[in-house]
Amino acid sequence: MRDTEDMLILAATPMGDVGDASQRLRDALGSADVVAAEDTRRTKQLASSLGVVIAGRVVSFYDQVETARLPALVEAVAEGKTVLLVTDAGMPSVSDPGYRLVAACVEADLPVTCLPGPSAVTTALALSGLPVERFCFDGFAPRKQGQRRTYFQSVLAEPRAIVFFEAPHRLVACLEDAVHVLGPDRRAAVCRELTKTYEEVRRGGLGELLDWARGGVRGEITVVLEGAVAVAGEPEDLVADVETLVASGMRLKDACAQVAVDGVSKREVYEAVLAARKEQ
Repeated sequence: MRDTEDMLILAATPMGDVGDASQRLRDALGSADVVAAEDTRRTKQLASSLGVVIAGRVVSFYDQVETARLPALVEAVAEGKTVLLVTDAGMPSVSDPGYRLVAACVEADLPVTCLPGPSAVTTALALSGLPVERFCFDGFAPRKQGQRRTYFQSVLAEPRAIVFFEAPHRLVACLEDAVHVLGPDRRAAVCRELTKTYEEVRRGGLGELLDWARGGVRGEITVVLEGAVAVAGEPEDLVADVETLVASGMRLKDACAQVAVDGVSKREVYEAVLAARKEQ
């Protein structure tokens, strides 16, 4: 096991069940010189639940103060101290503070390591029941309808599974836009309160999931969308998909490359689009 003294340590924390905390997290909480926490109260509560006494200095490290805190934390590592970075739940840098501090330490040629552990992204992917050998993570879905529909248009032909976070009060609107753009039959999974007492995973077509969500959903939400299924056909059959992507702001050549499938090259799709436009 790598020595984690005198460096920046990123540590995953439990999403709900404190039993998911690793022994390495326990050790680091008790031994780090500085604990940089997204929420100092929650981190102290976590340590208490684990029976760990935090001996080092605890400082806040959330979005609004992240940039201001960087110099002191980098200096601490440079002085030979161990700085432990933890966020409220899951892995730092994954839709949480962290990457700026990592980048600053890397720029200063200071050692950085990570204590792996819980992540809503990989947990949801594993539970989805969908093909997830290849996937992309998109953080939170856009809040406004227009931007959200544009986002779904951009993944219309994405062959990889897609995972993103959503707030419970926006889930219905999000699924409505997904159905509008991707259709009611595109398979997905909505994962709620992962690892917590009321954990729930709903699987099915987007239309089916929308009907369920209209009954009211609470808790932290992670959504997994099945990747688009490539279906070989004629280039002309893909023109509409290309034009949808172009309308959302994508360049024509990029759109053609995205919707091209086995048996139909992006050049053939491009030529079909140009031919269709001339006929209009």
